[in-house]
Amino acid sequence: MKIIVNKRDITEILSRIQGITGRRSGLAITENVLIKAEDAGITIVATDLETGFRGNYPATVESAGIMALNSRKFYEIAKEFPTEEITLQEVENRWIQIGNHKTIYRMVGTNPEDFPEIPRLEEGSYFDIDSQEFNRMIDQTIFIPAPSDNKRAHTNGVLFEKISEPKRIIRMVSTDGSRLSCVDCEITTEFELPSGMSILVPKSGLNEVRKILNDQETVQVGFMRNHFILKKAKETVLIRLLEGSFPKYQDILEKSGSRQVFINRQVFLMMLKRMSILSSDAYKGVVFNFTNGRLTIQTTNPDIGESKEDMDINYDGPSIEAVFNPRFFIEILSVIDDEDIILILISAEKPCYIEGNKDKRFISAIMPMRI
Repeated sequence: MKIIVNKRDITEILSRIQGITGRRSGLAITENVLIKAEDAGITIVATDLETGFRGNYPATVESAGIMALNSRKFYEIAKEFPTEEITLQEVENRWIQIGNHKTIYRMVGTNPEDFPEIPRLEEGSYFDIDSQEFNRMIDQTIFIPAPSDNKRAHTNGVLFEKISEPKRIIRMVSTDGSRLSCVDCEITTEFELPSGMSILVPKSGLNEVRKILNDQETVQVGFMRNHFILKKAKETVLIRLLEGSFPKYQDILEKSGSRQVFINRQVFLMMLKRMSILSSDAYKGVVFNFTNGRLTIQTTNPDIGESKEDMDINYDGPSIEAVFNPRFFIEILSVIDDEDIILILISAEKPCYIEGNKDKRFISAIMPMRI
């Protein structure tokens, strides 16, 4: 096998799959990238047994074949290579030579027959979605990370739900037990989910999907048996679905009897950042006090000190004092584009809801802390 690839192209591809090949899977060979060379070009394959990637790209193929080599080291070599063209050639006993007439690397390859096979695409149910919109939906759900000490499926995955009335909606919902985010997108294509109306897709896999989404394109999202699929013209990502159920989140989003507070997003964000300076892992809670026309935020940390700040707000309801983790608000505000946001309040025991003033497709709920 001997091929010549463009440095910029191969570096970009390898950079996007490092999250897959760098994740521990229990099989050492998944740290490798598989490269297949045929007359029409090359196919690059990567997998961590949960998320699989396959892409077809142009290359000069002098002799066809297949090789598997360490993804991280190949990426580092390609990124620092001194010329715009890089030659890959299998020489003997799976040794791979990378370079040109001046710069030469020799790497030990791996038996490509040991590489896990990624499921072949079959007929499935797909819908078209603008990549920028889908990227927004992913950003507004996976900002809630999977807890490292929690193996429950519903905290490690994002719920995909089909809502057909009155409009055709795809909904994504994420939670970690302390907060919840919900985002909708109207689509035009009819589709079916493999297990009915909802499925669970791992957050880690969706994070890899983000890396191959461009701003100006339409992509296909689909589902095949126990896999989520994202299809582009030359690239495909498959993610194995999680087994488990998602809590009945609709009750959490019930906002009857609530009052709304309109706040400038940037002003509120900077206030939260200042008030979170003295918080720590041991003292995460910050006291929020909503009174007539005023919001006061106060931090007390016995190990460091205390801080307090207030701001005028358009609130005329009963006084509400509750303790929240300010980091949760900061992370939510980072995925909202509206200049102004709305805080939706019910009581000190109920969640605080946050949504954009104009864009109503996204809402997040934060549970108060118990001190």
